[in-house]
Amino acid sequence: MKPSGLLIFGDRERIFDDVPPPYEQSVRHVREQFDRDAFHEAVDDPSAYVFFGVAPCNVGIDYDWDRIPPFLGRAIWNEDKERLLPIDKAERVFERLGLTPVNTFQKEVNVRDFHPERFDAPESAWYDGPAAGVVIENRRGGSALIQEIVVDEMSNYEPIQGEPTAVSNSLVTKTRVNQAIKAVEMPGKTATTAEVHARVFEMIVREEYARLDHSNIDWKALRSAVGSVVAERLG
Repeated sequence: MKPSGLLIFGDRERIFDDVPPPYEQSVRHVREQFDRDAFHEAVDDPSAYVFFGVAPCNVGIDYDWDRIPPFLGRAIWNEDKERLLPIDKAERVFERLGLTPVNTFQKEVNVRDFHPERFDAPESAWYDGPAAGVVIENRRGGSALIQEIVVDEMSNYEPIQGEPTAVSNSLVTKTRVNQAIKAVEMPGKTATTAEVHARVFEMIVREEYARLDHSNIDWKALRSAVGSVVAERLG
């Protein structure tokens, strides 16, 4: 975050100039939900904090997309103190700012009672199945991942083949259009075609990312085609 309060987004490798399609819904969600007033009241220097989180999209696990938020907060870095906030405090901060933290399965486990080789992944909070992985953290900031599902080894992607127009005709569903309208409309405000288009495209990318990516889809062409189909469906 800049001192002015402007949120800056990026991934492990770079700060975004243009937000990549898989992150668009997550970025929109954070911008809409982040309580800047509460944050500015709580800290002296907003630019001293970096927020880490997960932007869930379908890379092989078909989550319940109506249930799982577009962003899950994982950790907060305090640049002045050069350390991460304690997990409990980070969870409270995310909640106060209007963002959902990553769900914690268990806390305060004695190292003598923890055996990774015998660890059974708990049920996921976001779909009917085991958690894809569990991050184990200690008080000193160290962490390790126990991975239950190796997504890269999954073979049931079934790429969505076809030209962007044909793909859009199948993916711009009535349900997605209605969800987009519901997200935008409020008393005294009607959703515009552009607003519905943007949100439908974000939903499609988030929910169908693996299948679209494996077909080497042209994202720019798909965005344009989705806009045309949305305009047609809205009449």
